[in-house]
Amino acid sequence: MESVLDKLKIREIRPDDAEAITRIQHSITKTSPKIDFKPIIEKRLKDSDHVSFVAEVEGKVVGYMVSYIIYGGFGIEKSAWIATLGVDPRFMGQGIGKLLAQKIVETHKEKGITHLFTSVKWDSVDLLSFFKTLGFDRSEFINLRKELNP
Repeated sequence: MESVLDKLKIREIRPDDAEAITRIQHSITKTSPKIDFKPIIEKRLKDSDHVSFVAEVEGKVVGYMVSYIIYGGFGIEKSAWIATLGVDPRFMGQGIGKLLAQKIVETHKEKGITHLFTSVKWDSVDLLSFFKTLGFDRSEFINLRKELNP
């Protein structure tokens, strides 16, 4: 029997993927879609330092991962960040996120990147576990924030 991974295609992200990405994010967070991904994707595509992919099954986007390169960020000459990712809940647990991450890692290595970072909320146990299985661990950075009240 053919598995989902047998039908899976990973390709570079396109602006017309925005609607599917919004749908996936909404299905994960259970909140109303507040982010318009189309201008975000269009901006990333203009920047040669973006590395972003979607996963398709039979022509339907079922996952995505968006990353980018930073130069001179806090003492590291060149590094990459995974900004956002998601897999349609109906397709979770089948290795799609792992394959997207492997493609991101492979592409950044080809670009000479030696450090790949991401940021995860401390209580996002599933996401923390996912990144741990990919070999991520705590970094020398501490995330800080400042709330900007209007």
